[in-house]
Amino acid sequence: MLQISDFMQALQLTEISGSDSEFLEIESSDINRPGLQLAGFLEHFAHMRPQLIGKVEMSYLYSLDEETRRKRLDDFFGYHPPCVIICHSMECVDGLLDAARRFNVPVFRSIDDTTLVVLRVINFLNTQLAPRITMHGVLVDVYGVGLLMTGESGVGKSEAALELVKRGHRLVADDVVDIQRVAAGRLVGEAPEMIRHYMEIRGVGIIDIATMYGIGSVIKSKSIDMVVHMENWQRGKEYDRLGLTDEYEEILDVHVPKLLIPIHPGRNLAIVLEVAARNLRLKQSGYNAAKELVSNRLG
Repeated sequence: MLQISDFMQALQLTEISGSDSEFLEIESSDINRPGLQLAGFLEHFAHMRPQLIGKVEMSYLYSLDEETRRKRLDDFFGYHPPCVIICHSMECVDGLLDAARRFNVPVFRSIDDTTLVVLRVINFLNTQLAPRITMHGVLVDVYGVGLLMTGESGVGKSEAALELVKRGHRLVADDVVDIQRVAAGRLVGEAPEMIRHYMEIRGVGIIDIATMYGIGSVIKSKSIDMVVHMENWQRGKEYDRLGLTDEYEEILDVHVPKLLIPIHPGRNLAIVLEVAARNLRLKQSGYNAAKELVSNRLG
């Protein structure tokens, strides 16, 4: 459910007829232009979507006689769509607002043309209705690659991120990462508003990265392209040394490439993470150094 005030503010809408609720029950990011429905064809009516009325639909309503128009509007609003948006700042045909009030359907007006309103509504709803999850970790933009560092508290995630920031990369979120699936196969992470641009360094406390290193050292959101899980090195445990096997972590039904990095004193994590980001870019472009080496040896 979406708050009507947020919906109006984000899409620059004016309310011309309200409802008893402060919320809109919208479950899909799709919209509907109800030309067929206003013409009387109500089969397969996508009534749970926001309804957009442009010049074509409004002109058609004006062409109807009063009795027919009233019946068509009653049939249309009787399906209780979540809302109706009138585009082009058009004045409503007689009877439209009366029908909306009878069926308790909010009506908004936009000054923009129909195509622009369609794009804005879809983009807004895609973001608002995207599946979400919150994870403990640190998200950093390294060479354009979003690295999500995970691991137990105290393993060194924030310190590694701080070193990356010093080397010119950008912090997205420290400690808590809000993640949403904005499209099939694409995750985007950002920091909660309250702690955005802040980082906790053990022994030092809370620091403001944007103030300390400049606004160019932070970014509001970033796609999650790789998960880097950090753990303290364990004697006797086998770690991948060649990189021939690709591992993934599933987040919101998206399989994200994953690396397991053992931590031990003296290891420069910032450089390792930079290499991991560059290597992912190479793999995405079709080059895998480990497979190339094996292929050359076998050849």
